[in-house]
Amino acid sequence: MAKPLRILQVMRAPVGGLFRHVADLTRALAANGHAVGLVVDSLANDAQTESKLAELLPHASLGIHRFAMPRVLGGGDLKTPFAVRKLARSLDIDVMHGHGAKGGFYARLALLGGGKAVALYTPHGGVLHFSRSSLSGRVFHLLERWLMARTGAVVFESAYAQATYAALIGAPTCPTEVIHNGLAPDEFVPMVPEPDAADFVFVGELRELKGIHVLAEALVGVKRADGTPANLVMAGDGPSRGEFEAQIARLGLGERITLLGAQPARPTFARGRIAVVPSLAESLPYVVLEAAAARLPVITTNVGGIPEIFGPTAASLVPSGDAVALGAAMQGVLDDPDAAEAEMLARLAHIESRFSLATMTDGIEALYQAVLARG
Repeated sequence: MAKPLRILQVMRAPVGGLFRHVADLTRALAANGHAVGLVVDSLANDAQTESKLAELLPHASLGIHRFAMPRVLGGGDLKTPFAVRKLARSLDIDVMHGHGAKGGFYARLALLGGGKAVALYTPHGGVLHFSRSSLSGRVFHLLERWLMARTGAVVFESAYAQATYAALIGAPTCPTEVIHNGLAPDEFVPMVPEPDAADFVFVGELRELKGIHVLAEALVGVKRADGTPANLVMAGDGPSRGEFEAQIARLGLGERITLLGAQPARPTFARGRIAVVPSLAESLPYVVLEAAAARLPVITTNVGGIPEIFGPTAASLVPSGDAVALGAAMQGVLDDPDAAEAEMLARLAHIESRFSLATMTDGIEALYQAVLARG
């Protein structure tokens, strides 16, 4: 077995899929005998954030360290890389792994001036979401090209992210590897729907990018086999909630859509029989993986890395932003549950073989060792 490593995971705000990935990776690496520390933003420290970090602390033997990381370019960007470099040297770090645009920025800038550590970078959407037409987008893309010489490897969570990065920024001059996000064994335990479960369940942020307005329109004409209107339960909150509630009222869906507020994904899946993820854009969404692993039929859109998750069932993906197509897909699953079950099982077999936490961790750990071996 290779020697244990001292690893610093660097990210900005511990929220969403990026944090889920870093938390899973931290726990798995610690279980494999490595010493792991985290660098996070001191500016994002609400109660929910602190609770998540507190849960992770027992697995972070090198501690959790906070520095100012402004969301857009700001004063903290001139100081924090030097503070991270000082921390890395004091902790005798072998591997700096930056996650997201800012995390990748700091992890690689911290290597200025030398040192034994190597830097890896996982975009997680991050820089891929910056438009070329915006000033911040142009600056981040320029920084990406400049920092390539200080990057030991770029880890992409999907082939989609790899292709998008190359199109926006140019083909990386350092090694790259696609390593999909993975799920823990207990996430593949079948989820049994509650007796009064809704027909459909949505888990995600209530914002335009998640396709919630398209979902409401799609639901209008969807009916069960007995002719009664189908219903939907939704877990999540976000900036578009007020506007979405107004749309629900306007469409007369008040009795058919239940908003639960922010809730954990897996328990919420028991509140519905069919998962719907109508996103307009994604990278490699955990919610699609989680719903499929819980053995729910999943209706979702042909965006980002979702076709990689769907594998042999990708033909059932619907165009994003198309309420008619989404409604037809929802109606189709209600009309033919046996076909939906067969498709779910085919998708489950694909995910079990390619999207496990063990496969993800082994791939990243091997890449760390390979980059260190190259010096």
